[in-house]
Amino acid sequence: MKRIFSFLALTVLGVASLGAKEYRERLDTTQIYDVGVVEVVTTAASRTAPVAYNDIDKESIISKSYALDLPSVLALTPSMIATNETGIGIGATSIRLRGTDATRINVTVNGVAMNNPDSHSVYWYDTPDLISSVGSIQVQRGAGVSTNGAGAFGGAVSMTTDALTTEFRGGASLSYGSYNTNKQAVHLTSGLMRDHWVVDARLSHIGSDGYIERGATDLKSYMAQVGYYADNTRIKLLSFGGSAKTYLTYNGVSREDMALYGRRYHTSGQYTTSDGPYTLADGTHVDYHDDETDNYLQINNHLVVNHRFNRLWQLNATLFYTYGYGYYNQYKDDAWLEGYTNLKGVSSEQADLIRHKLMRNHLGGANMAASYNTSRLNLTFGGSWSYYTCPHWGTVSWVDGMDSGDVAGRWYDNDVTKQDANIFVRAEWRVLSDDKGNNIHLFGDMQYRYVHYKAWGVNDNSIWGDDGVYMQPIDVDKQYHFLNPHVGLSYKRGGHNLFVSAAIANREPTRSDFTDRYMFAADDSYPESERLYDFELGYNYTSPRLSVGVNLYYMLYHNQLVATGMVNDGDDALNVNVDRSYRRGVELMASWRTTKWLTLSANATLSQNVIEEYVDELKDSPTFGQNLGDMTISYSPSVVGSLSADFHVAGFSLLWHTQYVGKQYFTNNEIEALSLDAYTVTNLDLGYRIAIGNGGSVRFGLAINNLFSTLYESNGYGYSYMWDGERYDEAFYFPQAPINFLGNITVNF
Repeated sequence: MKRIFSFLALTVLGVASLGAKEYRERLDTTQIYDVGVVEVVTTAASRTAPVAYNDIDKESIISKSYALDLPSVLALTPSMIATNETGIGIGATSIRLRGTDATRINVTVNGVAMNNPDSHSVYWYDTPDLISSVGSIQVQRGAGVSTNGAGAFGGAVSMTTDALTTEFRGGASLSYGSYNTNKQAVHLTSGLMRDHWVVDARLSHIGSDGYIERGATDLKSYMAQVGYYADNTRIKLLSFGGSAKTYLTYNGVSREDMALYGRRYHTSGQYTTSDGPYTLADGTHVDYHDDETDNYLQINNHLVVNHRFNRLWQLNATLFYTYGYGYYNQYKDDAWLEGYTNLKGVSSEQADLIRHKLMRNHLGGANMAASYNTSRLNLTFGGSWSYYTCPHWGTVSWVDGMDSGDVAGRWYDNDVTKQDANIFVRAEWRVLSDDKGNNIHLFGDMQYRYVHYKAWGVNDNSIWGDDGVYMQPIDVDKQYHFLNPHVGLSYKRGGHNLFVSAAIANREPTRSDFTDRYMFAADDSYPESERLYDFELGYNYTSPRLSVGVNLYYMLYHNQLVATGMVNDGDDALNVNVDRSYRRGVELMASWRTTKWLTLSANATLSQNVIEEYVDELKDSPTFGQNLGDMTISYSPSVVGSLSADFHVAGFSLLWHTQYVGKQYFTNNEIEALSLDAYTVTNLDLGYRIAIGNGGSVRFGLAINNLFSTLYESNGYGYSYMWDGERYDEAFYFPQAPINFLGNITVNF
C-alpha cells in the first residue's frame, strides 16, 4: 500500500505540473483568492452533486456554541437525532441519521476522519468545544461522496475549521445556566502579519453538574493555528483538543427505578453499606465512589497545504497525527473475583473493588487530492493512508479485605493496530448547457479502500466455562478490500434542481463486533462486513423567498450489523448481522422567508426500516432460532420531523425549534417493553446583539431548552432473556431534563 500511495503522490504532482506547463497561466497577483480559507477539496459535496445534503450556516453554529456539544447543531438537519446521557446536551452525546448510529456516520474535520478507528464512534467530549472552532458544516445523507476513514452508511458530516481573518480580532464568552452549567472562553487572532502570516488561538472550559445525579462534566479545550498565505499557496498548521473528565452515566435507569427513586437516579458508583450516608426510598443505605469517572486527553494536529498551480489545477495535502490517552475508574460492588487474574491469595468469591481501564492510542497519516476545474469538468482524485495503534489494559487499585501488594499487575492486556488506505477519483461533467438555462451534470465517483485490522492479547471479559473462569483471548487478523462506486445525474434549470444517484458502500465491523460477539452469538464465528446499495431521487426548488425539496431514498443492505439492544461494559452496542434489510423513505423540506425578518422552516422524514425474515440468533433470547418474519430495525423511528422559526429584527434574534421523533424499538423483534416512546421537544434561543466600534459587538443570549418540560428519554437499551423457565425483559433509559436555561454574554472586538 505504501508503494501505491507513493506512486499516487508522484502522479498527482506530475499531472499538475504538466497542466501548469501546458496552459502557461500565472495567477493574477492582483486577484484575491479568499485569504481566510484553506480549502479541502475531497469530502464536501458540490452544489451540482447528486447527493442529499444540508449546509449549516454560521449563525446556527454560533447560537448553539454557548456550552452544548455539536450534535445539538446537527439535529437541526433532516433525519438527524441527537441523544445525550447526562440529560442536558453536554457530555456523552451522540447522533443517529436515518436510523443508523454514529459508528456508521463518517465525521471529518479538514478532511481528516474523526471516527475512532477501533470503535468507529465519535466521542464528542474527547474534542471539547469543537463547535466553537468550526466554520462550516455539511451533513450528507446516504452514501455521500468519497471520504476518509470508516465507510458512511447513514451519512457523513464534513466540517472545516473556521477561516482566519486578515484583521486583528478577539473575543470572550461567558455562559451560565441550570444545573450549574457554565462555559468560559477566550479567542484572539493576530490578523495578517507581514502580508503572509496569521496566528489564531482559543481557550475554553465547560462544566456542568448534569441533570442526571452525579452526571458531572469538566471539559478543557484549546485550539491554536498558524496560517501562511501567498499568491497561490495557503498553509495552515493547527492543533486542537483538550481534556475531559465526566462521571460515568452510561448504565441508564429502569422505569421501575425512575418511579421509585426519581428520573435523575442512576446506579453508577453506588454501593450498599450499613452506615452509608444516603438512604434510598426503600430504606437501603448506600454511598458513592467519588471518582467514578471517565478521563481522556486527545490532541489533534493537522498540517494542511493548498496550492493552486493555475486557474485549472489545485493540490491539497494534509498530514495529521492524533494522540489519545484515557482511563476510567469504577467501583464494583460485590464483584466476582475469579475474573481478575492479577489478584493473589483470594480467599472469597466476591468482594468490593476499584478497577481502572486504560488505553493509549496513536493515529497518523496523510490525505492528498488534486482537482482540475474547467467550465464543464470538475475532476478530483487522490487518496489517504493512516496507521492506528492502541494498547488496552486494566488494573485494580483496591479490593476489600486484601493487601495492596496482592492486587498489583494487569488483569487484562491487549493490543490493536489498523491500517486504513484509499484511493479515489471523482468527476462532475456538465454535458449540457444551453441558452434556455438547461444544465445537465453527470457524476461519477469510485473509491478503492483497503483495511487491515489486528487485535491480540487478553480482553476484559470473563468467560464462564465448564472448567471455570478464564479471560477472553483475542486473535483477530482481518483484511478487507472494498470498491465503493457512486454514479448520478443532476438537472438544473433556474431554481429547479433534480437529481438521481446510485451508490455502493462497504464497511468493516467494529472492535466490539469482534470481541463481544460471544455474549449473544450461538457460535464462534466472526461478524461479516456490511454492504449498502443506496438509491436516491431528489428534487429541490429555490427562489429568493421560498425553497422546497423532496428526497426519496432506498437503502438496501446485505449483512447489515443491526443493534441487538444489548451493550457491553463500555456502553458499545452489540450488533448482529442480518442477511437482508432495507431502509426506504421520503424526506420533505421547506423554507419560506415570509418577510425580511421572519423565516419559517419544516422538514419531515417518513420511512420504513425493515429486516426481511428476521431469525433471532441471540443465544439466550426467548425466541432463539425462530423466524419472526419481517421486523422493524432497532433504533429506527418511522417518523422524524421538525418545525422552526427564525426571527431577526435590528439586533434581536429568535430561533424556535420543535422536533418530533417517533417510537423506537431497542431490539429487532418489536417488543413493546423494550421500546422508546415517541417524543416532541421544543427549544428556544433568544439573542440581542449591540454593535460597538471598529466592527466589534456585544451579544446577550438566552437558550431555553425543553420549553414545555416534556418528560422524555432520548435513548436507551434493552434485551430479553430466560431464567429458570421465565422470560425477563430488561430496559434502561436516559431521561432528559425538563425546562432548563442557559444564559450567555459574548464580546467581540
